[in-house]
Amino acid sequence: MNQQADTAGMARHQTEVERVGDRELVVTRLFDAPPSTVYRAWSEPALFQRWWVPKSVPGVTLVSCDMDVRTGGKYRLEFGAAGSDSMAFYGKYLEVVPNERIIWTNDEGEEGAVTTVTFEERQGQTLLTFREVYPTPEALEEALAGSAAGLPEQLQQLGDMLAGMGDDARG
Repeated sequence: MNQQADTAGMARHQTEVERVGDRELVVTRLFDAPPSTVYRAWSEPALFQRWWVPKSVPGVTLVSCDMDVRTGGKYRLEFGAAGSDSMAFYGKYLEVVPNERIIWTNDEGEEGAVTTVTFEERQGQTLLTFREVYPTPEALEEALAGSAAGLPEQLQQLGDMLAGMGDDARG
């Protein structure tokens, strides 16, 4: 599966989604901000909350965002929709190298992936690579039909937020 998505239709950079083998998903996108700024957007709860939930999902909000982004730290993200129960995603950070890499587990179920996000400097920009390895082919299929389908929109929202930060996004 190769797919390019640009939900705004006007962005300079597109998100590329690729299925690698039967258990791995790789998503890449170039951002007009240095790695330190893109890393902050993934590691500071106040920034993360601004872009993580796809706006196309009506009524869903990130009602709680607890992130201790350090090797051995834990996270818990709780999503809720108006009038319904909330759903939590949680796990632990296996490796955190500031401005370079974050690796975490997804522990909310037996089919949880291990996620690696890398931030690679490219002439003042950042090539972000989001890689998830699932325990089974079926778990990958379920993710592709569910949460992973929102990644292009989420990364577009991240790009929009970074652009709106202006000089703050430059470092």
